[in-house]
Amino acid sequence: MRIYIEDNYEKMSKKAALIVASQIILKPASVLGLATGTTPVGMYKALVEMYNEGEVDFSEVISFNLDEYYGLAKESPQSYYTYMHEQFFKHINLPKIQTHIPDGTTGDVVAECLGYEEKIRAAGGIDLQVLGIGGNGHVGFNEPNDKLNVLTHLVDLSEKTIRDNSRFFKSESDVPRQALSVGIATIMKARQIVLLASGKEKAEAIKEMTDGYVNTQIPASILQTHANVSLIIDRDAAALL
Repeated sequence: MRIYIEDNYEKMSKKAALIVASQIILKPASVLGLATGTTPVGMYKALVEMYNEGEVDFSEVISFNLDEYYGLAKESPQSYYTYMHEQFFKHINLPKIQTHIPDGTTGDVVAECLGYEEKIRAAGGIDLQVLGIGGNGHVGFNEPNDKLNVLTHLVDLSEKTIRDNSRFFKSESDVPRQALSVGIATIMKARQIVLLASGKEKAEAIKEMTDGYVNTQIPASILQTHANVSLIIDRDAAALL
């Protein structure tokens, strides 16, 4: 695991964007695994700027998002479908047909999850997976547990995740209690992984995910066993290293 400690959020975001852009320049038809949340916003902004400057072309890229709230319509302002459109997709030349996000309103969860895995396999697997990390060490919505799901699945969100994500909703009671999430094995099959973390509230999780032990109570710790991981963090997130 390569650890890059940047002075601030802006430099961290630019570093991540350069890695993603380099992947696309070297392989225009790259398959990207994408993340949502507050942390990747700066990276997406930097990638949009690079696109506007003619430095990167997304026309052949295929994307798969990590997760989506279950039971939340894609048109909802809080859905990850809306997030990706507003933060990234509408600003670049990535054809909509080449973007994939789990369907949080599906009537058949099992079929949706199996189908999502099949789409990833059919695309050749993930070339580069972008990840954030929850304050409890989750990646995607793979929450701390005695056992971790390996494939795309329906997950019950932890109380901490619900509290943390309530800032995006009118109240905590409005936060969905479940989500569809790509599983740990699917994440680990990505040929390259870039994990971003910013802020003091992520420092403990970063410390625990890099301490030399794999622990299912800190799902991100399994990334220590991956051959090609870049951890890009700002100084606040690195405070306990």
